[in-house]
Amino acid sequence: MAATKKSSRRRYPKAASKKVAATMRERKRGTLRSGGSGKKVTSRKQAIAIGLSEARRSGAKVPRKRGGRRKGSSQKRRAAR
Repeated sequence: MAATKKSSRRRYPKAASKKVAATMRERKRGTLRSGGSGKKVTSRKQAIAIGLSEARRSGAKVPRKRGGRRKGSSQKRRAAR
């Protein structure tokens, strides 16, 4: 019996990938809007983030968000200390 090789890449559930695919189609059509300001989303990364967030809200098993990177201004303030 040969051992099955596991993929080292993280895989999301079907529900999450369907949600992201639907969000990407919205972005391509130009109908995807961001939540806060309502501006049109053109970034592929932002569209994926919105899709995963919606999947998370609908109850799909999606890992939690990683902490965001610091903005340049706060890094400068930190370096000034």
